This record gives sequence, C-alpha cells and structure tokens, in this order.
Amino acid sequence: MPEDAPLHDVSRHHLDALAGRDGIMQHARGSEPDPAHGSCTDDVARALQVDLLHARRIGWPVVADSARRSMAFLTSAFDTATGRFMNFRAADGTWVRGSGSEDSHGRAIHALGDVVAEAPDVALAGGAASLFRRAVPAALRLSALRAQASTLLACDAFLRGADDAEIEAGFRILALDFGARFEASIAPAWPWPERCLTYENALPARALIVAGQRLASAEMADRGLRILDWLIDAQTADDGRLTPIGNGWWFRAGARSRFDQQPIEATALLLAAEVALEMTGDDRYRATMERAYAWFLGRNDVGVELADPVRGACRDGLGPRGANANEGAESTLMWLTALEHIRALREPGIRGPERPDRERPGRERRPLGLVTATR
Repeated sequence: MPEDAPLHDVSRHHLDALAGRDGIMQHARGSEPDPAHGSCTDDVARALQVDLLHARRIGWPVVADSARRSMAFLTSAFDTATGRFMNFRAADGTWVRGSGSEDSHGRAIHALGDVVAEAPDVALAGGAASLFRRAVPAALRLSALRAQASTLLACDAFLRGADDAEIEAGFRILALDFGARFEASIAPAWPWPERCLTYENALPARALIVAGQRLASAEMADRGLRILDWLIDAQTADDGRLTPIGNGWWFRAGARSRFDQQPIEATALLLAAEVALEMTGDDRYRATMERAYAWFLGRNDVGVELADPVRGACRDGLGPRGANANEGAESTLMWLTALEHIRALREPGIRGPERPDRERPGRERRPLGLVTATR
C-alpha cells in the first residue's frame, strides 16, 4: 500500500448548507441544496451519527443544535399506528404518509442506539432510549438483509449504553436468525444469501462480526470475517486501490459492475474493516480502512477526488469519466463518517465528552482467540 492519504480537519460547511428547516436536505444540484426533494429519515439518521462523531473532535456544544433537530425529525417521523418510521418529508414540513422502507427504519433505530451509547446530553439520550424502545418491536420483525443488519448494530449500541433484558433477548433471536441466512449460503465462490450484491454490501458482514462478539459465538464472528474477506478481495485492484461494486450491481452468474461507484460502499467497507480490526488485530483490516478512505481522495479507478475536505462535501458517485457533480447528503455524510473513523484509527486517544450521569461505555471486547480461522 502507498503511504496513508492526508488526514483533514473537521469541516461542516456543506453540512450546514444542506441543513433544512427540519433536517438535512437529501439532494443537491452541484453544491447547492435542492429543496424540491425535501428530507428523508435515512439521511437525518446518518447526520445524527455524524454529529456524534464530530462531538469527539470539536465538542458537543458545536453540534448540539443539529443533533436535537435531527432527534426532533426522527420523533416526528415515528408513526405510532404502525410502529414504523415514515421516510420522506417535504421542504414545507409535510410528510409523505405510509411506512418508509425497511432500510430507513433500520438506519433510524441504529442512530438512536448510537445516541443512547454516546451522547453526553442526558435528556437527548433519554429521549432516544424512549423512542428506541417504541421502534424496536417493528425493527425486530424486519426481513430485509441490510435492515436486519442495522437493527443488530442498533441493539448492540443501545446495550452498550443501557441495560434492557428484553432488547438483549430480541437481539439474540434476531442474530441467530440473521446468522442462519448465511449458513444456508456457504459456498466458497458466492458466500452470500442473495443472488445479487447491490448496495452497502459490507454492512451485513459488520453485523455478523458484532453479533458474534456480543454472543461470544466464534462461528458467527468468523463467518462475518470470511464474508468481509471475500468482499475485500473482490473490490481490491491488483495495485491495491479500492474498486467498489458499481451501481449496476453484481449478479452471481454475471460480471461485476464497475461504475457508478457510490461513497456508501467505501464507507460501509471501512466500518466493517474497523470492527474486524478491533476483534482480530489483523493489519490487513487497517489497510482496508485506509484504502477505503483514500478512495475519496483520488486513489480510485479514475484518479479523481470525490471529497472536498475544505468544505466537508463529497460528490455523489464515480463514473468512468469522472465524478458526479452533485454533492448530496448521503455522499457527504459518508465522507464525513469515513474521515472521523480514520481519525480515530490514527489518533486513538481522542474521546468524546463524558455524560454527567455516568462514564460513556466502550464496546465490549472479546478475546482475540474467539475467532478460530487463520487469516
């Protein structure tokens, strides 16, 4: 691998520009926010997670208003009749009625779990815990692969911040069901429970690793690592650069799509490699994290930068002739997330502000001997 890509300071300029009346606007035309498409629960949840990450570096008071606005959005998005989150909200504040996607529910509850685990604001964390408990029954019934993965990560985060026997039991049931989906798909050439790899593909591998850690299941954790290794190998070029599966997907019997590559793929891989590194100590996962981060800064198939570190913005995708000119919320949030996780990798002493009522809990660590496979 070449030397590490440069580390940049926190910049919230574009994030602030995208901030709408109620929550971050999901689309942009170039660098200008596009209010015509309003906001969505998916991106507001991600923005809340980025606020938590930024608080570690620049302090909670700087991000507190943004985090509270996102929490208010998620509270309003929750439909008490269905127990699910609505997803789309117009710029005037009106909701598109009906349950949002399973993925949006999973992402919302994941953000709530992270608030419970990490927010130094006691009132905000308490509100997140209350909303989490109301939303978790529906989350535990989700069937979409990535939504289940988000729910597992959500429950793991929640349980690092609060004790709850019912959520612990629900986590165990879901984790066993989730793991069984991969047991039925064990095949060296295609260890995946679906006939196509689509988006955010490393998320399920990350959830398997985390669930294996919490349940002390060497088999589950090892399966997650094996799937992650497969994804890493499939998306690493001969010269070591990251080459994510493109937006045309990868069908089991077909060729892997090369473009349009999405920032969410790079960040999902980085986050999965992070939990793998934490558990195994294997430097190949550190290299994967750095490779995914460098993808944003020009070490990619086209050799162009997608991230604008000075403004804290990111282009919406990478095509064969360059980067998409638009700088929407998802892409920007993926860059900001990747940057802060690499900062934590390189500067492990950084901690967020402590919550007044207790010390902020850390992730429960399992002994490195948990995983039996040789890597």
